[in-house]
Formats: sequence, C-alpha cells, structure tokens
Amino acid sequence: MIMRKLTMPELNRLPVADFKNTPKSPVVLVLDNVRSLHNVGAVFRTADAFALEKIYLCGVTGRPPHRDITKTALGSTESVAWEYALTTLEAVEALKAAGYQLVAVEQTTGSVPLPAFRPDAARPLALVLGNEVFGVDDAVLALCEAAVEIPQLGTKHSLNVGVAAGVVLWDVLSKLGVFGP
Repeated sequence: MIMRKLTMPELNRLPVADFKNTPKSPVVLVLDNVRSLHNVGAVFRTADAFALEKIYLCGVTGRPPHRDITKTALGSTESVAWEYALTTLEAVEALKAAGYQLVAVEQTTGSVPLPAFRPDAARPLALVLGNEVFGVDDAVLALCEAAVEIPQLGTKHSLNVGVAAGVVLWDVLSKLGVFGP
C-alpha cells in the first residue's frame, strides 16, 4: 500500500468562525503560572486539536497576543476560547462553584496513575497544569478532587507542560468516548 499525505481539503478543516460554533469537549485547562510562552502556545494548539471548551491563563502565564505564543499556537489563539484570571485560586474556585470536577496534573502523595483515573462523565472537567518548576500551587491542589500523574519510565520523571497536556487530554477524552466507541 502506498501512502501519501492528505491535502488540506481532504482533512476537512473548519474555518475558525465555524469551529467556534461547533460543540466542544466538556473539558477546560487551567494553566497555573506557566512561564514559557512556547508552552502556552503548545497548549493552545492542543486545545484546538481536541476542541476544548476553554483555557484559563492564570497569574504570570502569558496571554495572546504575543509573538512567542503565536509562533507555537499556529493560529489556535483565534479558535480557542480563553480567559485570564489574576490568580489560579480565583479560577478554580469559580470552576468548582460551576460544578466542574477539578483534577490536578501533578505528582503528589495521593496522585493516581493516569491509566487508573476515571473522569466523572456527568460533570465537566477542569485539568490544572502547573508551573514548570514548582508545579501546581498547594492552595490550588487543596481544592482539587484528584491528582493524576503520567507513568514514566525514564530518569527525569517529568514532562514538558505542553506534552503533559496532550497525553492527559487524549487519555481522558478517550475514556469519555469523545473519539467514538
């Protein structure tokens, strides 16, 4: 079998205006003081790929428009809804009050390996991703119902924030049946 790359028309890409009006996955991402603008851009691109509801950019997390975010996001800052919160605590308190299941993506004493985690399909989900050095803030962790960690076999035991977002989102959305049976 000979394979070839698909052309843009074959990929059935929606124009941004149409994409904004399509149903979204019941998941939001909360970026807790993520310093790298390239990580922020990568998260935007991933959020677009999985048609997420929204991204919350908190604290020192960079916000569009910024050339370093735009460089990595490849236009997804125009398609993905986002909101800025002065503190991550402010954002997660509002999400908790709105009924979201709050889950930190963090290595903690009580974290669950990602393969064992089962999201509550009856509630929207908020995944909190932390600062590249310090992780998710302790006060924010205290409000989360669970923490998940990605099992790893290497020596570093950490992943880039953008990579971790993609791994966790694919797993969670698969478990929620977003991609089909």
